[in-house]
Amino acid sequence: MKRVLTMVAAAAAMMSTGVAVAYDGTNCKEPGNCWEAKPGYPQKIAGSKYDPKHDPVELNKQEASIKAMDERNAKRIANFKATGKFEYELD
Repeated sequence: MKRVLTMVAAAAAMMSTGVAVAYDGTNCKEPGNCWEAKPGYPQKIAGSKYDPKHDPVELNKQEASIKAMDERNAKRIANFKATGKFEYELD
């Protein structure tokens, strides 16, 4: 029981002193830019948005769908202002 209480007390003492054990990024490229990859971590990850092999069309699909949605909504609003009746499907 003494051993458990000693371990709990030691853990509480470490937490109360604010001991930082995390990576602090001391190798700064410039003031305020101290991020760097952990040792052994690749600089570029294949398949991520940072991979230059991504197809720009794939990356811009959401932007294209939002533009199409805005165009459909503009047609609906124009129709509502002209007729006074809201119609969802306008072909």
